[in-house]
Amino acid sequence: MSNPVIVAIDGPSGTGKSSTSKAVAAKLGLSYLDTGAQYRAMTWWMLSNGVDVNDSAAVATAAEKPVIVSGADPAAPTITVDGVDASGPIRTQEVTAAVSAVSAVPEVRTRLVGLQRDAAAGAPGGIVVEGRDIGTTVLPDATVKIFLTASAEARAARRGGELKATGGAQVDLVATREALVRRDAADSGRKTSPLAKADDAIEVDTSELTLDQVIECVVTLIEEKRAAS
Repeated sequence: MSNPVIVAIDGPSGTGKSSTSKAVAAKLGLSYLDTGAQYRAMTWWMLSNGVDVNDSAAVATAAEKPVIVSGADPAAPTITVDGVDASGPIRTQEVTAAVSAVSAVPEVRTRLVGLQRDAAAGAPGGIVVEGRDIGTTVLPDATVKIFLTASAEARAARRGGELKATGGAQVDLVATREALVRRDAADSGRKTSPLAKADDAIEVDTSELTLDQVIECVVTLIEEKRAAS
């Protein structure tokens, strides 16, 4: 590959961002970065160290402390906090409930956006970066920008399936849908780097598509862009 390709994939929870991003990166031989995992890692560290996640000043003061390292292999992405594997702990309901509050703190976003830009700049051949503000804030000059969307019902069903697969319990889809809508509102309404579609992003509605169809669509968009450049 002559020029490194930087792919930004944004969108709300439950649209298939992670599964799509990992598969696309693997298919095209690119590195992969889940920025949401970094915000979850920051949140987990705050909760584990007794920082009040609703006290933005306390969160801001502590934002420089944790050492967060993301592995870039799409087949086996890793994330450590202070040298400890955090891939399991960051997916708990406690972290999920607190991550929007921590993510809204400007000092947290400044710290992690710096890590994300460093990862993109240092990726040989290119990288797929997924999140909520990649195309608008983190990598505004990305080669390709994709914004995945889906109906709230489709997203709740997917998220419920994911939770059931990991925990085995029956999931309340109404409550899951309401939680997703609340998080959308929090992420879209925050002052610093809100969840938003970049003006030059290509929107892909995944509501009626299988994962394979979404992957194929995104790969085609990237290859068309590379061919044109």
